[in-house]
Amino acid sequence: MISIGNFFFKYRNNLFIVLYLLLFVPSPMIFTPEALGSNYYLYPVILGLLVTFAGEIIRGVTIGLAYIIRGGKDKKVYAEELVTEGIFRHCRNPLYVGNILMLLGVGILSNSLIYVGIVMPLFLFIYQAIVLAEENFLRNKFGAQFDAYCSRVHRWLINFRGISETMSGMRFNYKRWLLKEYNTLLVWLIGIVAILLFKYPTIVPNPDTRIILFAVIVLILGAAYGYVRYLKKSGKMTDSPA
Repeated sequence: MISIGNFFFKYRNNLFIVLYLLLFVPSPMIFTPEALGSNYYLYPVILGLLVTFAGEIIRGVTIGLAYIIRGGKDKKVYAEELVTEGIFRHCRNPLYVGNILMLLGVGILSNSLIYVGIVMPLFLFIYQAIVLAEENFLRNKFGAQFDAYCSRVHRWLINFRGISETMSGMRFNYKRWLLKEYNTLLVWLIGIVAILLFKYPTIVPNPDTRIILFAVIVLILGAAYGYVRYLKKSGKMTDSPA
């Protein structure tokens, strides 16, 4: 499993592109008009949006409170220090939990039985392998310190006990959240808009209007992305504390 995890860690950015494309593969529906009537689409839309936004909230809070080197080093697992503050006090892999909820949410939003029933379990297997590879690295580097951390913090489940104290005792760095997350936000939001407009034509019945609306939203999101990228590359916005 560790070797499998190291392999997928190296290519995990490409993996997310594939996972998003799979959202549009034809599939039997989870929620059907036969079972729920003409307004069946409200179920996947509401539930899917709630789940996927919950995932991004978890990611955002995690990044804004305490940052880790998410991309590793030279496409390999890497850490300079063992981060145990912020949301990492309550879960060892909150960013991955956020990712899982984000993808599960858009899978529900797309009303795809294949995605939720087949793609997501495969994704969970891959993530478990990646986490085991990361834990192997951390255990070899930090030894007893990492073992003690594992003994008090769960790998996947978020322990909400004391989380308000954690939040109040730290400053949320919104600039860091924005600068570290703007790539993810762009792809995620465009995916949500595409699903809503093209999977559920009843939301915007006119085909031409759907295309125009999609193009306008993509242009707005693209402009916002370009502006944040400009601020980052020019050094006009940094995630350093004031």
